[in-house]
Amino acid sequence: MIAQLSGTVIAAGATWVVVDLNGFGLRAQCTPATASAVRLGAPTTLATSLVVREDSLTLYGFADADERDCFELVQSASGIGPKIAQAVVSVLSPDDLRAAIASENIPALTKVPGIGVKGAQRLVIELKDKINTLAAITGPATSAGSAPAQWRDQVKGGLEGLGWSSRDADKACDAVAPLADDDPATPVAVLMRAALRSLAK
Repeated sequence: MIAQLSGTVIAAGATWVVVDLNGFGLRAQCTPATASAVRLGAPTTLATSLVVREDSLTLYGFADADERDCFELVQSASGIGPKIAQAVVSVLSPDDLRAAIASENIPALTKVPGIGVKGAQRLVIELKDKINTLAAITGPATSAGSAPAQWRDQVKGGLEGLGWSSRDADKACDAVAPLADDDPATPVAVLMRAALRSLAK
């Protein structure tokens, strides 16, 4: 099992990163916040989870081990695959996820694309006894501010990667534009969460 990658970022998209490990490049699917935090040519370390299927091997990368552990735990619920699990950790931080499940906050869980009321209820029932076994580890902030012209492409690409339509992604970007205008140094991760909240209304 590949649990961590440390190397140089050689390519990145809205929801993926390629890390060079001394000439061996590994591509990891990432949350939009994680993908937007890395910088080309800079060193990075990602906590990872390898999802094995009959026809594929897919590596998922995360900002820290806590986020990775939540991703893996969510998949233990029936009917939840890696795509929806990645959407869960994109929308909810580990602490927010723990709080939502512990308090049976169905509205918070249904903010995740692909999870309806029944799916949220299933997550609560199946994970309530497990969620608090995860250590509440808060890692250092990894997001950095992006140039004004770049944040919109990153946020829109991340939303589309999570399953939102191009039209909805544009609307969400319009909704958070004042936030970016007020403080051009606002991290893309913060803008992404604000965009997700606007879509959930």
